Amino acid sequence: MTRTDQLRARLQQRVLVGDGATGTQLQALGLAPGECGLRWNVEAPDRVRQVHQRYLDAGADLLTTNTFSGTTLALAAYGLDGQADALNRAGAALAREVAGARAFVLGDIGPFGGLLEPLGETPPEVAAAAFRRQAAALLAGGADALLVETMSDPAEAQLAIAAARDAGAACVVATFTFQHSPSGLRTMMGSDVATALRAAADADVVGANCGTELSLDDYAQLAAELVAHAGGRPVIVQPNAGSPVVEAGRVVYRTDPAEFGRAAARFTAAGVRIVGGCCGTGPAHIAALAAAVKPR
Repeated sequence: MTRTDQLRARLQQRVLVGDGATGTQLQALGLAPGECGLRWNVEAPDRVRQVHQRYLDAGADLLTTNTFSGTTLALAAYGLDGQADALNRAGAALAREVAGARAFVLGDIGPFGGLLEPLGETPPEVAAAAFRRQAAALLAGGADALLVETMSDPAEAQLAIAAARDAGAACVVATFTFQHSPSGLRTMMGSDVATALRAAADADVVGANCGTELSLDDYAQLAAELVAHAGGRPVIVQPNAGSPVVEAGRVVYRTDPAEFGRAAARFTAAGVRIVGGCCGTGPAHIAALAAAVKPR
């Protein structure tokens, strides 16, 4: 049985637990604000391993690679586009090493950092090539599945999912980020849940992560909408630790692990099959999720 088959089987057996934020954990270990975290995949691998290990020990079934801004287009801002293959392969290999047989590895593919034509200056074929290159490197490094996450533009998500398939991904997870609008929860590009998930028709698992000023109550509503429009596919939700506030010049997320863990019951009651965390969450939040949803 392949790792992908094992992942599908596990999803049928029980709710799975994702991990939490990566960037803030790396910053706590010394990564300077504004520095490219992917660089640490080759320059400080022990610290990246440490983050993965903390989430594994907290009960995560899925470890996400430290490759969120890993396309050549995004890495060009740091002058690292020429190292894209090595940084992504290393990121996947580190997560794979820590996961062993205890967890699955999601190769993380985030937005490329711009807008597609005609709203922006990036031709779709250029973005597609960048996504395909990142996807191939993540699979070469040992990722079990690919995660296309934090998408606001359904067209960009569709390109990234297709690129992941072209690179050979047997399992693709796709998540969008939503915010409040006068007509309900929408992506930044104005797409509702149904429109977003139609764009992700070729993904195996669909859902949402992050979210601008969304509370856990909002995420409970969003979870129900996602399940209703997922067409029977497993749904993943990975909220922030509530809406951030600024205190003494610092961004702070006030939702504590206990409250975050309690929200898991509402998500799973709506039919969600994977629960994890995004901005503001750490190992303690994931441990609370694991305690709430894993069989005792």
